[in-house]
Amino acid sequence: MNCIIIDDEPLARTEMRALIQEVSTLEILGEFSNARAALNFLSSNVVDLIFLDIEMPMVSGIEFATQLPGSILIIFTTAYPQYALKSYELDAIDYLLKPIDKLRLAKAINKAEAYKNMLSNDTEKNTIEGNTKDFLLIKSNRRFHKIKFEDIEFIEGLKDYVVIHMANQKLITAMNLKTFHQKTPQEMFLRISKSYVVNKNFIESYDHNTVYLSGNELPLGEFYKNDFITVYSQGSISPNT
Repeated sequence: MNCIIIDDEPLARTEMRALIQEVSTLEILGEFSNARAALNFLSSNVVDLIFLDIEMPMVSGIEFATQLPGSILIIFTTAYPQYALKSYELDAIDYLLKPIDKLRLAKAINKAEAYKNMLSNDTEKNTIEGNTKDFLLIKSNRRFHKIKFEDIEFIEGLKDYVVIHMANQKLITAMNLKTFHQKTPQEMFLRISKSYVVNKNFIESYDHNTVYLSGNELPLGEFYKNDFITVYSQGSISPNT
């Protein structure tokens, strides 16, 4: 798997290169100080993953990300936490705050590699063949698998695909999140952001920006926040303070 680094600060690029080389075997194809130079490179090179700063001159990282094809994965790297929710709305793999922690970077890269493998190997094999009120029927490698809704912890939208997260398994299939959500029991699965639908039975707690479930912290989008909080206004879950 290869990558490029885009950051307007030379020292930040040097530090990122060193960290990537220390925690992974990623092939670093290049470093760029601005989005326009990176776009020129992308026009003639295949890139799997981009480490992308946000506040840059001319074109911001957020603006640049909207111009990228769905096949390129993004990890945002920034000193500003306020862009986190926006980054997930752009289907970013992760959002790393500077100074970047080595273990946190390794986790983000591992996630990107896992998703790259899923996108490469499974999306053409996994198709949803039907559903009932209790389960989905997914076809993979000429076999049909029954996936019970009660076993799905959350569903993640990733580009033009969805990743079905269960306790011991992840499945990916070519379908957008809105269409997939319509196939699930609406009383069980709640949309919490542009990129996530959660099984309310796995929700442990929430605050005004995050939903916590089964060791995962998922962003709570502003557009979906009021509807989500209304569901729990009866007191079934208390918000974190």
